[in-house]
Amino acid sequence: MTAPVPPVTEPLPYHRIDGPPDGVPMILGPSLGTSLAVWEPQLPALIRTHRVLRWDLPGHGASPAEPMAGSASELIPVDGTATVADLAELVLRAADAQGWDTFAYAGISLGGAVGLQLAVDHPERLTALSMVCSSARFGEPSVWRQRAADVRANGTEPMLASRPGVWFAEEFGSTPHGAALLEDLRCTDAAGYAACCDALASFDLRDRLAEVSVPTLTVAGRLDPATPPAHAREITDAVPGSALVEVAGAAHLANAECPDPVTSALLVHHDGMLPGQTQHP
Repeated sequence: MTAPVPPVTEPLPYHRIDGPPDGVPMILGPSLGTSLAVWEPQLPALIRTHRVLRWDLPGHGASPAEPMAGSASELIPVDGTATVADLAELVLRAADAQGWDTFAYAGISLGGAVGLQLAVDHPERLTALSMVCSSARFGEPSVWRQRAADVRANGTEPMLASRPGVWFAEEFGSTPHGAALLEDLRCTDAAGYAACCDALASFDLRDRLAEVSVPTLTVAGRLDPATPPAHAREITDAVPGSALVEVAGAAHLANAECPDPVTSALLVHHDGMLPGQTQHP
């Protein structure tokens, strides 16, 4: 499962590692406009059995969008050509830096798309995949190109008012976690956010879903206006042996708004456990 850690020669996204050194490797990918903190509700349960690596998208959280000092290249192209495959390459670099030949992967929205890209291009690296409020295609490319242009021109600040009601219920935005998620968006670098929009514009794996061979879970928020449950059902219908969980009362960031059912679904899929259970030798 692990290998000698190779020297890092390419830039890595900012990441944090939690859990026991001998835990099962697991990587968690965030959604557009958030940071690795979006996974905090699930972290205590997952690190009981997993060595968890959470990472920040380029320009999000503590990951830069532009080249770091001494780096030969940026984390992701910021010229309009970025792809989800570019983001998947960042995940593989992070896994390689840990010496992980294989790992479980779970991602929210864009982070879930990265996992799906890994599943079709590098299935030998994944032991299991979970996609939370995600999709095989996130709508018309022109919509994402326009959002990228708007953010390059005006930054992310104008988007703040519209996220409650999309990410989660309006009232959740005033909770400490909801407010922290909105602050992550406020602080996101415009170039990095726009590049991730470019990646979403070109993303469409609907015709490759039948190729997915890793155990796959999709989780949908029943009130999600960004990736409605039909997106998850499309994946589940096409991926052999996959499972679907729909979370009542949850919008796009279902794991933050309704953490318990999402945590339970992840534990069952990745460990065969429910909260409160422990593994015995």
